[in-house]
Parts: sequence; structure tokens; C-alpha cells
Amino acid sequence: MKNDKFPILIACISCVGLFLGRSWMHVMWDAPFRTIFWDENLLQSFIESNTAFTWNEYVTSPVVDQFIQNLIVGFGWFYLICAFASVGSYKLRHKPRSIVAVSLQFILWLGAISLIILAALYCKEKFFSIGQFFEYSCQFLSPVFLIFLLRDSITRDRLIRLLKIAIALTFTCHGLYAIGFYPRPGLFVDMTINILHVNEANAVRFLNLAGILDFVISILIFVPRFAKPALFYAVLWGSATAIARVAANFYWSNLEHTFGYWFWEMLYRLPHALVPVLVLYLLSSKGNTSQLGQNS
Repeated sequence: MKNDKFPILIACISCVGLFLGRSWMHVMWDAPFRTIFWDENLLQSFIESNTAFTWNEYVTSPVVDQFIQNLIVGFGWFYLICAFASVGSYKLRHKPRSIVAVSLQFILWLGAISLIILAALYCKEKFFSIGQFFEYSCQFLSPVFLIFLLRDSITRDRLIRLLKIAIALTFTCHGLYAIGFYPRPGLFVDMTINILHVNEANAVRFLNLAGILDFVISILIFVPRFAKPALFYAVLWGSATAIARVAANFYWSNLEHTFGYWFWEMLYRLPHALVPVLVLYLLSSKGNTSQLGQNS
């Protein structure tokens, strides 16, 4: 796929939106770091053996709380650096093995690892619901996909397969919450009611249908005959679930909260729509089908 910058551009936009959204949410809001730092079963023995704190003193200490908050904010600033690294990597796509480009790609690798850790923290916060972790597959793998495209280090077919796996994991796990296999988030119901103007019972019916379609799509993207229509649906539904964060919480009287919180919730979900776009393009594009080229 030489002389074609479009897939790299899509992967870059996905990463920029993802990292900007996560950066804002960490710096301005919160992240589930306390699920580790305040885990009594995990840390009580260590804290009481290696510090002057009792466990109660530790969890109520404003100094400790400020340390955790500073760590969260620090990760937020790091995600902002990752967003700039994504743009820089795209700008240097012609020289992906230059010292600067390799350095930027290293930052992207660290960003991917950080996103995996974040997904694990959310998983722990949800009582180790494994679906909570893999729902973020398109997010924490987006920087990896960008690096693969930049370095021309993977065959087209293998990349498509990895992209499809990420999509299937994301949509399947989203579907598990939609149908109530895991406790259905009240936010899902509220957003459906606010956008579709239906009652709670019909909102639940809609979510059950949407969840079933998530499972169907996760299978059909691997069936050559149905892959493109399924991916097109994935683009639409991935876009809809991202935009729904703003649409369901848009109030003229409270625009500051809408754009200060929900806009960024939408932004870091861009990979849910753009990863399927990337697969659709790779399936449709013509040319060299063995290696992905970076000379764009």
C-alpha cells in the first residue's frame, strides 16, 4: 500500500483524539488510580510495614490523596505528549526510522502501555469484569496500529486481522453491557431515553437489540462476503455511541459541562469508529497486498 497516506492519517486522527480526550479527563477530572492505591487487601500490609501510617491514616491522609491526584494529572500531561507524538510521527512518515521518528514511536508505545494499564484499572474498579478491559481494545491498540503503518512492518492481511480482532473485542464487550450480562450502566439507559425520547422499558429493549447486533457484527466482520457491510455498520454505530455522549447531555443552560466533560468522553472514543474505517479502506484499496508502505 505504498504512496498512500490515508490509512496513516486515519490512524493518526484516531490516536490524537484518543490521547487528547484521555489527557483532558485525567487533568480536569479523574481516573481510577485509587482503586489500586486504596485497596486494603492489596496494600494494607505493605503500608503498615514500610511507612509510619496505619491503614486508616493512609487512606485519609490529604498528602497521600494529593500524591494520587498529582499522579493522575501527570498521566494526563503524558497523554498530551502522546497526542503531539502522533502528529509528529505522521509528519515524519517519510522517514519512520530516523532518530526523531523512532523516539516519537517509543512515546507511542509507552502511551499504548499506559492505556492498557488504564483499562486494567477500570476492569478492577468493575470487580474484574473482563469485558470492561477488552471493551477498550480499539483504544489501547490504536497507537500500535499507527506504529505498524508507519514502519511498514506487518503484512496487510495480518494487520487487517489484528484490526478486526480489536473491533470484535470492543463491540462484543460493549454488547455484554448493553444486554445486561454485566450490570447495565445507567448511563446507557439515560442516553437512550434522552436521545430517542422513549420510556425506560423501550430503552432497555433498544439496548438489548443493539447488544445483539454488536455480537452479530463481531462475527460477520470475519466473513468475507459480509465483512464490508458489517464494518460499515460498525463505523456508524461506533460513531453513534461516541456522539451520544454529547447528544444525550447537551443543554444550552449548561454548555460548560457539556463541552468540558462530555465532548472529551466522545473524543477518546473516536477509535471505535475510525478503526473500522481503517479496515474498510484496507479491504477496498488496491495495489501491493503484501506489505504496507510508508512512502506517502
